[in-house]
Amino acid sequence: MTKSVVTIKLLNNRIDSTIQQFLKMQINHQTLTIQKIFQFIESGEALSLSKESTQAIKKCRVYLDEKMQEDGTLYYGINTGFGSLCDVEISKDEINQLQENLVMSHACGTGEEVPSHLVKLMLLLKIQSLSYGHSGIALSTIQRLVDFYNHDVLPVIYTLGSLGASGDLAPLAHLSLPLIGMGEVYLKGEKIAGSLLEKKLNWKPLKLQSKEGLALLNGTQFMSAYGVQLIIDARRTFKLGNLIAAASLDAYDCRVDPFNALVHQIRPHSGQLETAALILKNLAGSEIAVQVKKQVQDPYSFRCIPQVHGASKDAIDYVASVFETEINSVTDNPNVFPDEDLIISAGNFHGQPLALALDYLKLALAELGNISERRVYLMLSGNRNLPTYLSSLPGLNSGMMIPQYTAASIVSKNKQLCTPASADSVPSSNGQEDHVSMGANGAVQCYEISENLKRIIGIEWMTAAQALSFRKEKSSKVVETMKIAYRKVVPVLEADRVLYIDMQITNDFLAAYKF
Repeated sequence: MTKSVVTIKLLNNRIDSTIQQFLKMQINHQTLTIQKIFQFIESGEALSLSKESTQAIKKCRVYLDEKMQEDGTLYYGINTGFGSLCDVEISKDEINQLQENLVMSHACGTGEEVPSHLVKLMLLLKIQSLSYGHSGIALSTIQRLVDFYNHDVLPVIYTLGSLGASGDLAPLAHLSLPLIGMGEVYLKGEKIAGSLLEKKLNWKPLKLQSKEGLALLNGTQFMSAYGVQLIIDARRTFKLGNLIAAASLDAYDCRVDPFNALVHQIRPHSGQLETAALILKNLAGSEIAVQVKKQVQDPYSFRCIPQVHGASKDAIDYVASVFETEINSVTDNPNVFPDEDLIISAGNFHGQPLALALDYLKLALAELGNISERRVYLMLSGNRNLPTYLSSLPGLNSGMMIPQYTAASIVSKNKQLCTPASADSVPSSNGQEDHVSMGANGAVQCYEISENLKRIIGIEWMTAAQALSFRKEKSSKVVETMKIAYRKVVPVLEADRVLYIDMQITNDFLAAYKF
């Protein structure tokens, strides 16, 4: 082996080691980005607490214990009741029971179960928020949450029950129940009682100390987990949607003039600029794109892709900035400041910033689906040398007629879901909690819209791929490569067949496709 080969191997090993180190997630006080979360989740690495975080957690806990011994002052939720019961004093020998009672009594979620990958995100974000040393959590408690994360012990949580204001109380109570040997968890995909964790993993139930229940239940990690996942999905869907839109442009034999950079430089919204560039990149080398067109201009759903898709991209970027601030924040109450000798009851649990951002994201995602369905409709219209409903024998065959119905139905459902959750507020806790964000409902609605959007652009891809089969000229290399891969799982529609199967396969294809 030559010296140069050895040097290269050593260099590659060093690079691999650096990459692995980057991917390993250590909870610390450095900014946690959504991109870093995505990379970490994809890596499958274990989670650990940094020395910095461990010291901050211990320091805060010691301070709180000493404070409770020496001080007769009433502190909300530590030696008082909760909500409107904040003026009820709790004796020193009952403050630990108070925290366990809190977790049990607030576990009132209902509805569908939160998907497991979102529960895991909730664990990660809860650990991050508690790690700053302003919550009074015991190190043993946060370490058990880390163990939950690393061993895929995923508490059963329900989608309904949070007002998005006093923290995500009900969902986080369900997250916390297994810590004290209650509730339910998924362990290796099997749903079991939280009480069985001691038998299965030799994890004894924890005894919560002063304030720990509040530290666990106050917070915005339900909304935040949904938001982080939504942004990850939205960024991918935006890029995939632009690739499919490029295929539709060729399928409908559209002009590429509207994507010229000069047009967008004189209205330089960043999302618009990015979208136009992506479309041109996706159509590079297309025979269809460069051929002479009969029409002077195309309908808005094709011509205005940069303006519409781009506006949604700008919205996604804004929402991402809101959530990146949130996931690097302390969101429980009260907040403990050991260095300043202060325990302050305030409102960092209030989800208003997230609620407004989620409602904005709902609109941005719904509009991507709205314009996508319009392109589907036009590709089926029998214009631009395409047969009606993209069937070589329309009449006997309905062709792609009904997938457009389905897309229209989903688009309408998304519009209904766009009603702003943040516009509503219902007082709770006997009027003590008199304004709430309803951000949790907005998060669940936005997640449904996001999943619906994937289905809509799946129908657009089915339609565009079918329309391209009637073109003699080829589209771009990017589009043709995707079409060839697609045809291995979904053949050209020559005659009517059961199309819901094609739709399901298409969704799976797009979810897995590397582009």
